[in-house]
Amino acid sequence: MADIEAHITGTVWKIECKIGDTIEEGDTVVILESMKMEMPVEAEDEGVVKEILCEEGQAVNEGDTLVVLE
Repeated sequence: MADIEAHITGTVWKIECKIGDTIEEGDTVVILESMKMEMPVEAEDEGVVKEILCEEGQAVNEGDTLVVLE
């Protein structure tokens, strides 16, 4: 399993995947908003989305797990 983590502190602006989606390396899974800028969070591994641990509008910290792949 692989965790996709927030690379910055910000707010979850949009979730670009759903449970069961097949994700390739480099796919955008979540878009974070920080200081009025949208920052895509990309998968570093490939896999299938097992869990989504965030919600749109939620504040997250750098290093928080957003999506779990299997």
